[in-house]
Amino acid sequence: MTDLRLFEEAEGQDELTINDEFVKMDAKIYAERCLRDEAQTLLDLIPQLDNQFEQVVDLIHRCTGHVVVTGVGKSGHVGAKIAATLSSTGTPAIYLNTLDALHGDLGMIMNDDVLFMISNSGNTDELLRITASLEERHIPIVSMTGDAHSLLAQHSTYHILCSVEKEACPLNLAPTSSTTAAMAMGDALACALMEVRRFRAKDFAQFHPGGTLGRKLLVRVKDVMYTDNFPIIPPHVRLSEAIMAISAGKLGLGVVMEDEKILGIITDGDIRRAVEGARDNFINLTVCEAMTRSPKTISPDAKLTTIQQMFRNHKIHSLLVTDHGKLVGIVDYFAIMN
Repeated sequence: MTDLRLFEEAEGQDELTINDEFVKMDAKIYAERCLRDEAQTLLDLIPQLDNQFEQVVDLIHRCTGHVVVTGVGKSGHVGAKIAATLSSTGTPAIYLNTLDALHGDLGMIMNDDVLFMISNSGNTDELLRITASLEERHIPIVSMTGDAHSLLAQHSTYHILCSVEKEACPLNLAPTSSTTAAMAMGDALACALMEVRRFRAKDFAQFHPGGTLGRKLLVRVKDVMYTDNFPIIPPHVRLSEAIMAISAGKLGLGVVMEDEKILGIITDGDIRRAVEGARDNFINLTVCEAMTRSPKTISPDAKLTTIQQMFRNHKIHSLLVTDHGKLVGIVDYFAIMN
């Protein structure tokens, strides 16, 4: 190998190393620019909201069938997400593959449905073919495009403008800002419909019974509370006896009761503080001198979210569950977290 060739190879390796360092150094800058571009794109959508958007909300709200969402390419992926969001927030919706629609699946669209088409250019050939077929059936067509004068906009019952100045892509080619804008406009539509339908957390829970979300919204106190072997302690017993009762209860607390009336609770922490304050006189202390009076209580029909909020607000780890003043259970922070 000649000295010249060795020199050229070494020079190429140095250049590659320099370029790698340059990319690593500027990657964060590139990412920040992309995020700023897309954030600005979302803000630029606000002035584009007009009475057409309001009419679309009204149309879908009155729809007795399904919102059938379709699009080609990246717009199709956005459409699938919009359909899923609508379905989970009270608006029955399905995603229809455009190619399948052109080969027979248009038959799944009923006369009480609304067709929702997504195209950045507004001139997607496959979508235009579908509109020609559905216009004859008088099915409402909503299009969301980046061009109010596009063919798709002209052949739609209603049109939502979703225009972007430029893509976040450095080449201004790959769908980036445009797909982000379409996704956000779909979210805006879903949120507006939620408000119009007065869709609430309990409704949301019905569509999300699985996982943590469904558990928080559907589970009630009575489903997670302890109902057996309550550590009941009379108010005038000595703390040394109370410690044994608390240990046996395995909840880190005792319920102080007299004549079936709740007087307070006493916890491990209450006893530690009493010992520190009394020192040598600890042996003579009674439960009523160390207990927490007027303990926090909760209804057996309260939701899991309410329990968690009370734990956070009051910085406690246990709640007494009462029904018309009667002790019916104890709910513990660590139990519901598991």
